Amino acid sequence: MILSKEDLTMNTFEDRGDALEAKAAYDQELQFKNIVRRNYRLGLWVASILGIEGPEAEEYAHSVIKSDFEEPGEEDVIRKVTADLEGTDTTEAAVRTKMETLLAEVTQENQS
Repeated sequence: MILSKEDLTMNTFEDRGDALEAKAAYDQELQFKNIVRRNYRLGLWVASILGIEGPEAEEYAHSVIKSDFEEPGEEDVIRKVTADLEGTDTTEAAVRTKMETLLAEVTQENQS
């Protein structure tokens, strides 16, 4: 089989397109995993503020992960956590800052 220059160009574009799609899927999956890890750590942080320890703290952290599936974005997590922190000195702004810090940490860990 003899391939023309057009066939080779088309194969190159298709290969490049396939590679870009695979990278986009990988990046999206990695971002999802980073958010799950962030939410878990956020849950452990909140549990420590609430005085929850051991298996109950892990259970609480898992409930924070689950809360992120209620709607797109992170507002559902923020609502849950700030409601749970009501009566403490922890503000919504502090929660948002902690979420940013934790996401940066898990992202950095994955790049190492």
